[in-house]
Formats: sequence, structure tokens, C-alpha cells
Amino acid sequence: MNNFKGKNVIVTGAARGIGRIIALTFAEYGANVAFTDINDAHFAALEQELSAFGVQAKGYVSNAADFENSHDTVAQILKDFGSVEVLINNAGITKDNLLMRMSEQDWDAVIAVNLKSVFNLTKAVLRPMMKARQGVIINMSSVVGIGGNAGQANYAASKAGIIGFTKSVAKELGSRNIRCNAIAPGFIATEMTGKLPEDVVKEWQAKIPLKRAGTPQDVANACLYLASDLSSYITGQVMTVDGGMTV
Repeated sequence: MNNFKGKNVIVTGAARGIGRIIALTFAEYGANVAFTDINDAHFAALEQELSAFGVQAKGYVSNAADFENSHDTVAQILKDFGSVEVLINNAGITKDNLLMRMSEQDWDAVIAVNLKSVFNLTKAVLRPMMKARQGVIINMSSVVGIGGNAGQANYAASKAGIIGFTKSVAKELGSRNIRCNAIAPGFIATEMTGKLPEDVVKEWQAKIPLKRAGTPQDVANACLYLASDLSSYITGQVMTVDGGMTV
């Protein structure tokens, strides 16, 4: 894996969970990390952990679902860091329910945070990346965006939308040496899945050829690969990180 020393990475929704591990992994490989989240409750601890790798690190309170706020945040990051080489659109929420019981508010909220945020942040980094004639954009989709899931129509729609967006951006910006790919995690062990009953977890694991849940580090490693020169001829693709669940 090549070194990211001197490169600046933005990770959205990074205060906890998968985003936090992504941020730490890039810092470990020498990248400066600007991370965002809806509140700063975990910022101080993460900034300290990231800085321990000898890199520049700063957290920004930002509502990724808000267009102007996202652009203001990226503008501030550019002032603080000077450039942005990698954007990882990781911010996301779930508001699961059967469609017949799903409220309009829960539909709108998931589409805004999961899908519109990807448009907002990508749009905000385009000009500096195009000017530099280089850049990598990685969007966090899901296996649910590929195969759907009962009780997650809003989440599935948002994650499927990310895949279409990713492929379109890759076609638009390839000539400017800007690559755009998506990652589709499967069953990943996080705080959220940790609240599931043991029998539900076992049922999920039984469907996975590798017979285990993935880890946030597995997802972070995929991000590292897609952001590196090792994947310099890969764009417009969806990398499933699911232990073979969708085979």
C-alpha cells in the first residue's frame, strides 16, 4: 500500500463506528484527516488519536444533508488544509420500518442524510479536484442497495441511488483524472449490530460464506485500497465487502 503522507482526506460521519476506523486507518498511513459529524461529542478524543500518528487532524460539526452547510464546511477545510485529495462520503442513518408503516419524515430523513449528502459533498470538492486534475471520491453504499431488504425501503433506495450517482460521476470526471467508486458493506459488527439479538446475528452469519461478520477495519481497508495508486485504473465500480454474502 502506498504512503498517503501529505495527502488530505475528508471523512464524513466519522466521529464513531466505521467512519472513525476509516479516519484512523488513513492517519496511520500518513494522511492528514478532516472529519465531520453532526455534533462534536467525540471530536476531542478522535483528534487526539489521529494526531498521535503525526498528522494534521481536525473535526468539523457539519450537517452533510444540508447543501450550504456542506459547502461552507469544505471551504473551511480547504482553508485549514490547503487541498483535498480524497473524499469519503460515509455519513448515514437508518430509520427502518415496513413500507406500510413508514412515515414521510423517515423516508425524507434517510434520503437526505444518506443520498443528498453524497451530492452535497461531492459537488463541494469538485472544483478544487478539477483544478488539481486529480482526486478520489469513495461513496459508502450497502449490499442492501444492491439486493434490497424488507423493512428498509428508504435505506435501500438511498444506497442504490449512491451506486447510480457513483457510476455517473466516474463517467463525467474520468477525463480529469478523478476517480469515483463505491463500497457496499455487508453485515458489519458495529454498535448498531451489537444491539441485535444473538439468534438474529447467528442467522445472518449462517448466510455468509466466511461465516462471520465483517469489521469496520475490513471496510477501512477497502477505502485505503480504492484511494491508493494500487487502484489507479479502477473507477465507477462497486466493491462489496460482505464475506461473500451476495455471491
